[in-house]
Amino acid sequence: MEHFEGVLADARGFFKSRVILTAADLDLFTELGETPASAEKLADKMNFDERATTRLLDCLVTFDLLEKHNGKYHVTERGSCLSSRHPKSVLPMVLHYDHLWHNWSRLTQKVQTGEISARKPVVEAGDERQSAFIGAMHVIGREVSVEIADDYDLSPYKKLLDVGGASGTYAITFLKKNPNMRAVIFDFGNVVEMAKDRIESEGLKDRVEFVPGDFYEDELPKGCDLALLSAIIHQNSPQENLALFKKVFRALEPNGKILIRDHIMDESRTKPPAGALFALNMLVNTPGGDTYTFSEVEENLKGAGFVDIKQVKSGPKMDCLVEGRKPV
Repeated sequence: MEHFEGVLADARGFFKSRVILTAADLDLFTELGETPASAEKLADKMNFDERATTRLLDCLVTFDLLEKHNGKYHVTERGSCLSSRHPKSVLPMVLHYDHLWHNWSRLTQKVQTGEISARKPVVEAGDERQSAFIGAMHVIGREVSVEIADDYDLSPYKKLLDVGGASGTYAITFLKKNPNMRAVIFDFGNVVEMAKDRIESEGLKDRVEFVPGDFYEDELPKGCDLALLSAIIHQNSPQENLALFKKVFRALEPNGKILIRDHIMDESRTKPPAGALFALNMLVNTPGGDTYTFSEVEENLKGAGFVDIKQVKSGPKMDCLVEGRKPV
């Protein structure tokens, strides 16, 4: 029976997920973090249903995200990271998960029919969703970028091309690690504007250029000796990746390198487990995205002209690194 209960626990895992996503969507942790309140007062202030609000808050107490004292709800230390006020808030990432909820509910249909609606870029999905996505990428990147900068020798490189660089998380970390490096952040125009604010706040504006564009449509800026594709290739089909690798090849200086950060699957496609799950995330959210094995990435890099292709870092999360060199 224990075995059955474990399966059932996994199957109902969405109960807990939905509670947290709803609380995040309603920004309850920010609200209660600033002013602890009873369910009645909170519902009145936010114009919520009191009974439903009470049941939701009580459930959050059982998750150790809230505490209940004399009828008032307080945010716990564990729940504080879900407040927008927390210096290391994970709220943007949780809001991004909330945006993914609808497509994940269609997984059965995708498996049965293979059909998927046309991709709508995040930047065209409204300011709220775009901000959540860019914020989510920063949440993921702020620690992983430091790990990668520590593991990968950046000292030989003079200029980084951060393709799809979002708010500049990796560019900032790489520039801090290598004081002699400059960077170019290439992304959609409205995303670049977000990056400018973060780069300026880090005191790095004199070392960074901002180039607006769409790597599906436009050529990439030239003159760099290291190009970073961080969490990019999983959103693409193999054909789209080949086209992108060719653009990177054309943009790089001779002897320059491409550095890819992503899930890199083993040949069975079952390890790392997080990568197998993320492949389904791409199945329901993109027309052709996937997680790829090293041999699949290598084949496309060779097709684009790169040599000396190797996997230089493996890991259980999206922290694997593959590099390739543009010949002289």
